[in-house]
Amino acid sequence: MKILALYCSKGGVGKTTASVNLAYAAAQQGYATLLCDLDPQGASSYYFRIRPKKKFNSDKLLGGKLDKFIRGTDFDDLDLLPAHFSHRNLDLQLDRDNKSATHLRDILMTQKKDYDLALLDCPPNLTLLSENVIASADMVISPVIPTTLSILSFEQLLKLFHKTGADKKKAHAFFSMVERRKSLHNSVISKYRKYRLFMKSMIPYMAEVEKMGITRKPVGAALKRSTAAIAYDRLWKEIESRGQLR
Repeated sequence: MKILALYCSKGGVGKTTASVNLAYAAAQQGYATLLCDLDPQGASSYYFRIRPKKKFNSDKLLGGKLDKFIRGTDFDDLDLLPAHFSHRNLDLQLDRDNKSATHLRDILMTQKKDYDLALLDCPPNLTLLSENVIASADMVISPVIPTTLSILSFEQLLKLFHKTGADKKKAHAFFSMVERRKSLHNSVISKYRKYRLFMKSMIPYMAEVEKMGITRKPVGAALKRSTAAIAYDRLWKEIESRGQLR
């Protein structure tokens, strides 16, 4: 089982919509996929109309008792481990319990017989949880809006890789919420997309993605041949190739 983390220390960059749509795209390609909503805001869980069971919380998550709390979605090969509000304290609990740097990996790999992929929708912060995610994931994929502040957030992620000694080859980025009519977006893309860290696939800023809050479905399920669905499918195929998942 491969572990893919969607991570960015900056909020509002399209991380959760990417998590949901990439998990759906992977499942459509036949990967048995577990989407893990680690963000206490629970946006991924909301999109799939799933609430956590009453006895689920961060203690149960870190204790590795996942089986009874994983929920099926409406889509084949795609299950969800929903978020819980107590996840806001995950970094404190990792420190309190003196968990290993790869504790998340140890937990998730208990599901390797049932899933090909675990995709993590991570909260936007720089904490001990972030370090555990970086150490545990096979790929860390960061959405980057082509603006100065978003680039700065990605540079902070790379500094965290350096601080923890994680392999920078695991770090990948793609441009998100791209508006080609904006000269700043074009300038930033032109400057940075030549670096190997950045994937060629980009996600445009689209109303179709915003409407997920209404349809509460991945864009590919609501509008199969839409521009947004095609963009996420292309991004997934590039991730699949980079991660050598087949």
